[in-house]
Amino acid sequence: RVIEFEAIGPGPFCGMMLADMGADVLIVDRPGDSGLGLKRERWMDVMMRGKRSVTLDLKSSSGAEAAAALAAKADALIEGFRPGVMERLRLGPEILLARNPRLVYGRMTGWGQDGPLSSRAGHDINYIALGGALHAIGRAGNAPVPPLNLVGDFGGGGMLLAFGIASALLNAQRTGQGQVVDAAMVEGASLLAAMFAGMLANNSWSEQRGANVLDSGAPYYDTYQTKDAKYVAIGSIETKFYADLLERLGLAKDATLPKQHERARWPELRARFCAVFGSKTRDEWCVAFEGSDACFAPVLTFSEARAHPHNVARGAFVEIAGVPQPAPAPRFSRTPGGVARKPPERGEGGREALAEWGFADHEIGKLESLGLGFK
Repeated sequence: RVIEFEAIGPGPFCGMMLADMGADVLIVDRPGDSGLGLKRERWMDVMMRGKRSVTLDLKSSSGAEAAAALAAKADALIEGFRPGVMERLRLGPEILLARNPRLVYGRMTGWGQDGPLSSRAGHDINYIALGGALHAIGRAGNAPVPPLNLVGDFGGGGMLLAFGIASALLNAQRTGQGQVVDAAMVEGASLLAAMFAGMLANNSWSEQRGANVLDSGAPYYDTYQTKDAKYVAIGSIETKFYADLLERLGLAKDATLPKQHERARWPELRARFCAVFGSKTRDEWCVAFEGSDACFAPVLTFSEARAHPHNVARGAFVEIAGVPQPAPAPRFSRTPGGVARKPPERGEGGREALAEWGFADHEIGKLESLGLGFK
């Protein structure tokens, strides 16, 4: 049982991951429009899938009392306010853990619960900038490129918090004691780049953008435009995979071709690859690389990805309430995940959730008198 306080981005993503794996996630929504600066219609808000909702004005005199009653029967809580907000609402971890010692109190912020920047506003791009990840993403001579909001919000944020909550729940089962999980996106983004810390230490990674194997520096690990103005991606790092790449490109017997690791001639090698890839359409290259181990893939749009035969065969995408979307992942052999229900409207399913959580009718009535709303 998870209480999720309404937010945007990483908090809802964390809740979605837990709901996909069988958690009963109850959102505490604002009574009206989100007030978060983004107007979102719930039917298409994929990160709300599998959840149920109650509405509550946390700033009301009775709002904290109602929210605390919900948290008393929860196993975990997700909140994404700035540090200090939950404390001012009288819903901080000291109060809620005193009432429910087993509670796992998950906190999602950009900068963390303390430190010089903890109270400052920010978004994904700011957190990954300060964590070092953004500087490394982009081509040589060009500005850093924001990788959507995948690295901070979702990978280094929501997914990190979901992992933290799952870990803390295991500990709570063994010890009977809950705890606070402080997930900061600036640290999560840095953690995703752990491999590069080791590479920097042994001088195998340059902090000059676009000068390394994995950052578009190497011609054999990059994207190339095809004849129809689409793109393909190759990642032929290993010697045997690179040999397969040259074979498929018709360059295996070209004695004038620069060697794979001849860095001084990488621009020349890239130009040759550009010319060859530009001679066929993306789909023609898919045929040419069929069965290949050259580490090749077409660069697909979100819509195209849903229709690719591999993704179709795996059931990698599902449709919920008319909205195609990624299926729950990872996969479990004995307890598979799934989407229990469509995204709820504000207050939808909340009364049923409370009954299943063990609230008696008179207790639900009292919560309603405190401002808890249902649809």
